[in-house]
Amino acid sequence: MPPLAFAAAGCFALLTQGAWAQDAEPAQVGDEGHRLRSLEARLSEQDRQIDALQALAQRQQRELDGLRHDLRGSVLDDLRARGSDSPAPALPLAIADTAATFASPATGVVQATATPGATGQSAPEPNPSAIQGPVGRPPDSAERPPEVAQIFDQPGVLTPRGRLTLEPALQMGYSSNDRVALVGYTVIPAILIGLIDVRQVKVSSLTASLAARYGLTRRLELELKLPYSYITSDTVSREIFTGAAQDTVFNTDGSGMGDAELTARYQLNHGGVDRPFYVLWLRYKSRTGRDVFEVVTDCVTRCVANATGTGLPLEAPTGSGFSALQPGITWLYASDPVVFFGSLSYLHNFEREDVSRTVLSGAPEGYPQTTTELIGDVAAGDIIGFNVGMGLALNERAAVSFGYDHSFVDRTRQNGEDAPGAVRLMLGTLMMGASYRLSDRANLNVALGVGVTRDTPDLSLAVRLPVTF
Repeated sequence: MPPLAFAAAGCFALLTQGAWAQDAEPAQVGDEGHRLRSLEARLSEQDRQIDALQALAQRQQRELDGLRHDLRGSVLDDLRARGSDSPAPALPLAIADTAATFASPATGVVQATATPGATGQSAPEPNPSAIQGPVGRPPDSAERPPEVAQIFDQPGVLTPRGRLTLEPALQMGYSSNDRVALVGYTVIPAILIGLIDVRQVKVSSLTASLAARYGLTRRLELELKLPYSYITSDTVSREIFTGAAQDTVFNTDGSGMGDAELTARYQLNHGGVDRPFYVLWLRYKSRTGRDVFEVVTDCVTRCVANATGTGLPLEAPTGSGFSALQPGITWLYASDPVVFFGSLSYLHNFEREDVSRTVLSGAPEGYPQTTTELIGDVAAGDIIGFNVGMGLALNERAAVSFGYDHSFVDRTRQNGEDAPGAVRLMLGTLMMGASYRLSDRANLNVALGVGVTRDTPDLSLAVRLPVTF
């Protein structure tokens, strides 16, 4: 080939390659932009997936917390030997798919489920044995352990959510007090000029009540209690140095509705086998019962000026006469094989203003037989109370409890000052009780109280029959 032709061919080749290079550069730039946009889209999709996984994890954590609470609730039922009346909740499918292991605080049994693979893979079918039945509890048997006998007024185990418990109860009480009143003046020591009044008061009471408890949530329940009372009072007295040769007996009785009560209870913590359970409660006591200010007082046959004081009522009152609010806290602690429990409370009686009473005047026939006597403002003493006890299950049906209840009662005030003759009282009662499981829904509880201080009722006996629906 001639040199000129060879040179021309080389120049043509160079020009052709340059044109190809210029055409390839825009194509490469376009590919890089497409790759960047694709990566940004993938990153955005991954961000959305991460957000979805975080939301799923939070929801599963809340569900796990709820299951742990249910499990601890069943542990508390077992500690009180009551058992759960509601079927055990099944594990949600999302938790069954993602939970690796779950250990029961009660038995330490570990239940594991499969974890699904990457996104888009179908989750395996949940294992029925892993998601059905109580977690951390043995299989249900025909017989369930009984509840520890309830000996105090405030129960420690809350009603399950959505369940109703009706508790009919019958309570009997008896008290006997001696009172000696010395009215006069002394000439020399041990010689009294005046009146000596010796009085013995015996009071018997029988109260039938119906309490209804409803579980609003797993931690909150409400209770309404309606009592009906029948009370008899026998007063035996003799005024020495007044010519009385024999004792005088005054009998009174009364029956009717007592003071209705409304109570709310809230479980503060989850608790567990090694941690105590705390239940906070607030009780309101009305004055629906007939009180001592509403009954007629006999001042015809039993009022001696400056001696026997105010006389005796013609009818026994069935209410306290004061509305009251009582906050308190109850605790339970399991220490195998027993359960320790107790409570601390403070009762505040609301003051009543312009209180008066009706007195039998003894006026001649044709004149008003009663008069109204103004007493003024009256505030009953507040009460600080505590109790402590222990329960022991004897077998699968029977259990016993022992405890002590104590109350400090402040003085009653009248018109801003201590009422005449008002003193502080200390009331102590030894309690013992037993329970027997009649069925899966009903238990029979019997509690006996014996007074250990002079002002405490000598004997109290309560029978309860809680039935859960």
